[in-house]
Amino acid sequence: MTRKLVVVGAGPVGCLAAIALAKMGWSVEIYEARPDMRLPSSREAAQQRSINLAISSRGIAAMQAIDPAAASRFLDSVIPMRGRLIHDSNGNLDSQLYDRDGQSINSIDRALLNQGLLNEVLSVDSIRVLFRHKIVSINFDGRMIRVFDVGKGEELEKSFDLCIGADGSYSVVRRQLMRVVRMDFQQVYIPHEYIELKIPAGTDNRNDPVFLLDPNHLHIWPRHSFMLIALPNKDKSFTCTLFAPTTEFEKLSHDDQILAWFKKHFSDAFEFIGTEGLLNSFHQNPRSPLVSIKAKPYHYKDRAIILGDAAHSMVPFYGQGLNCGLEDVRVLTALLHEEGVHPTAGQDPDDFDLRLARALSRYSESRHEDLIAINDLAMDNYVEMRHSVTTPAHKLRRMVDNLLFSLTCRTPVTLASLGAFAAGVTFAPGIPRGWLPLYTMVTFRPDISYSTAKRKAAKQDRVISNVGIAGSVVLGIASVGMASMALFHRTRTYYS
Repeated sequence: MTRKLVVVGAGPVGCLAAIALAKMGWSVEIYEARPDMRLPSSREAAQQRSINLAISSRGIAAMQAIDPAAASRFLDSVIPMRGRLIHDSNGNLDSQLYDRDGQSINSIDRALLNQGLLNEVLSVDSIRVLFRHKIVSINFDGRMIRVFDVGKGEELEKSFDLCIGADGSYSVVRRQLMRVVRMDFQQVYIPHEYIELKIPAGTDNRNDPVFLLDPNHLHIWPRHSFMLIALPNKDKSFTCTLFAPTTEFEKLSHDDQILAWFKKHFSDAFEFIGTEGLLNSFHQNPRSPLVSIKAKPYHYKDRAIILGDAAHSMVPFYGQGLNCGLEDVRVLTALLHEEGVHPTAGQDPDDFDLRLARALSRYSESRHEDLIAINDLAMDNYVEMRHSVTTPAHKLRRMVDNLLFSLTCRTPVTLASLGAFAAGVTFAPGIPRGWLPLYTMVTFRPDISYSTAKRKAAKQDRVISNVGIAGSVVLGIASVGMASMALFHRTRTYYS
């Protein structure tokens, strides 16, 4: 009998997981509490609170490993961003490219990506999607799930062989797992929030829509304790996100305060957003919290596992939330293949699949260090984006990184050059050679795990620090020597 997978959550991670296991031969049901997001009413609600997504090599590699044709179709709808464009408080611009070899991160509308993946899911015969079905409870040992059908107003009980929780930061599956697993869990709200704004498309002399800013950059207005960012959309508009301390937002209770504050700190962006657009966004779009979640383990026996934000919600400042979640699916799929997990078996609750249990256990053990690493890196990168990018020390460090990178890694390593590695293995073994900037490893090297990237970057930081200390000592000794020589010459002159 074909085994049954239940996926909770029809977001990008849940959809990719469903496709991955359906391709392995499983029968799949997806339960989604919200209505079908492809409906106009659902799209309007989703647009009120959605950070534009930046999909980079890790996310693309994951999609290519599981469905190369779908990955190719999605890449047709992205806008490549080659680097950051820093807008200082005086209106000056500073382009900081992401990669020496021209690699880009890609702006994609969250709804567009999710709708596309849903369409891919619904084209697979062995997958069934049930919208407006809320999870009531899960009996993992009995392999039974209770679901409330909102449309019919009734509860249903369904059997399963494996449950994947991909239901976001406030995961029901995670809460249910906590009843049967001794789960270490940490949830932290940072004292900052975000609100979405929009720069509309302009028009040219033929009245056709045009971008008002360079579309091939991620635009950042760093203001030390807060910042504004802007990502391009296919309709020639920009989705802007204002991140600021909650205390700063609390000061903006009246329209005149909002306008005065925004004009003071983001005068060039205000020219594009406009008074009406700014005030409408502040009044209609919610202020949303920023939460960081860490957990361990992610699985229970051979019965369940949590992926994506359900396991590791992170602040969005490294642009890795989506990429990491999609990579979760790739890593899990590779481990299932390595352990030889078979898609056929009975649904007897007493059956225990040692291979499946081993694959899920290996995922929890091997993936945890990576997820903690990227969670911490994402938090650290907020300081870089809103403050460090404006400092001479940051620019000097980038120059040193790029110089050493060029000297020690002459052959470009791109996603295309990595080939199909991602389909069969988790990550390349060992520590990569040469000097590699941290951003390059995190964003453009899906063959390097997050924890490996963090360790290598820390080692490189120590080298820079030691060289800096040594340089200071040499300069200090040289200064003392020069001073001594000058004193010696003055003394000779005096006595002669």
